Amino acid sequence: MSKVLQVDALAALIPDGASIMIGGFMGVGSPLRLIDALVARGAHDLTIIANDTATPGFAIGRLIDAGCVARVIASHIGLNPVTQKAMIAGDIAVELVPQGTLAERIRAGGFGLGGILTPTGVGTIVQEGKQVIESDGVTYLLEKPLKADFALVKAMTADHCGNLEYSLTARNFNPLMPMAAATVIAEVDHIVPLGGMTPDSVVTPGVLVDYLVAKENHHG
Repeated sequence: MSKVLQVDALAALIPDGASIMIGGFMGVGSPLRLIDALVARGAHDLTIIANDTATPGFAIGRLIDAGCVARVIASHIGLNPVTQKAMIAGDIAVELVPQGTLAERIRAGGFGLGGILTPTGVGTIVQEGKQVIESDGVTYLLEKPLKADFALVKAMTADHCGNLEYSLTARNFNPLMPMAAATVIAEVDHIVPLGGMTPDSVVTPGVLVDYLVAKENHHG
């Protein structure tokens, strides 16, 4: 059974300096209440692994605005000028990773692989410092797996075992991240009794999910 806790108690479980994977694509499918709770508790020195840093004042952008983040590993920061300015000023370290490579590095971390081989980035700045491997006449970069201390994901529905169902495009990076993190916290729209989800709807099995965010009026 996944433990259901209030959002501020869950934010308190995440220490300063932690590495955190956060689901979402420009905030769609991001756990907004968990992000707000981290901001409220004054988290700092976080490493954020995500597709992007959303926009100022929204989703992961709120963590950037509040100075909670020391490092970002993402596929783009193009729509968040606050992240860009912090990177240029040296206040945040940013590692830009091609989007498909980012997804596969997370998958590799979750599935116990030693890395992935990809031609993406060969001959560009992405190649710097990376092992180059030739196979069948094609040049690849060895991209190392990504893991994190925590994964914060957003789902539409969970049951009390922590099985998760996502909504449409909110699936994006959310299903990948629970495999690659030591502790998984899911923020959901609905928590239903056991048997309240059809097996076919389950995308992330509950064995991966440690905590569910309680609804705001939940006192259990």
